[in-house]
Amino acid sequence: MGSQPRDALQIALATVHCIQFFVTWNFKHILNPHVQVKIAGACREGGFEPPVVCTPQQLLEAENDP
Repeated sequence: MGSQPRDALQIALATVHCIQFFVTWNFKHILNPHVQVKIAGACREGGFEPPVVCTPQQLLEAENDP
């Protein structure tokens, strides 16, 4: 199972505290597109808006867009 429970806890905390962006390099468990769909579904099922999950580079690039 590895770090999945810790990953889930981090995402849950970010979600319930209305954190807009969740920045990670974890492509295996968090940035995986199939996992992101499940994360978003679980968040919305609980009545929360999921954070945007991205890499630090993606966040910086988006911030610098005009």
